[in-house]
Amino acid sequence: MTIRVALVDDQSMIRTGLRMVLAAEPDIEVVGEAADGAAGVALVTRLQPDVVLLDVRMPGMDGLEAARRIVAAQLPTRVVVLTTFDEDEYVAAALRAGVSGFLLKVAPPEDLVAAVRTVAAGQGLLDPAVTLRVIESFAAAPAPDPERAGALAALTERETEVLALVAAGLSNAEIAARLYLGEATVKTHVSRLLLKLGLRDRVQAVAFAYESGLVRPGG
Repeated sequence: MTIRVALVDDQSMIRTGLRMVLAAEPDIEVVGEAADGAAGVALVTRLQPDVVLLDVRMPGMDGLEAARRIVAAQLPTRVVVLTTFDEDEYVAAALRAGVSGFLLKVAPPEDLVAAVRTVAAGQGLLDPAVTLRVIESFAAAPAPDPERAGALAALTERETEVLALVAAGLSNAEIAARLYLGEATVKTHVSRLLLKLGLRDRVQAVAFAYESGLVRPGG
């Protein structure tokens, strides 16, 4: 199956570079480009690609507002935000907006390709270089949301433990090692807790863990 991708970035050189990398892959097709958030939303609404790579800083409607609108429209498109090292506040806001992943603009080509495939397959993505910054930024949120805190009661003790480790940025393999479980067992726990909490992927799970108060700064 071909993965259809849209590119939204106000810098034509960035779009050209992304297109060149992705077009070289036999299973990926770049179906459209836009240079600002409003045009990006229109493009995604019209074409409904599998994945959209969305820059944060753009003239007019920025990437955050574009991401909010795309996610709110409940389109099948999954949003990956392109970020740089100095945009922590944008990363936290994008996480709250419900995006499916983050990727550094300086990531090597193979990471870009892997990110597109990962997100298209229905999994969330946090670039390893961004993960801890995302968590730290989101951890500065206000008091826990009572409704989300109450939803934790639906989880088993093991699922709650796994959720906390997901929120700490651990991969399935790392969680398996920490809890002395098989990686397949951890994947099952993650799938079940996402289903019970009505979450799309582990990126949303990070947000939920902090909003519910399950994990706190320094915890």
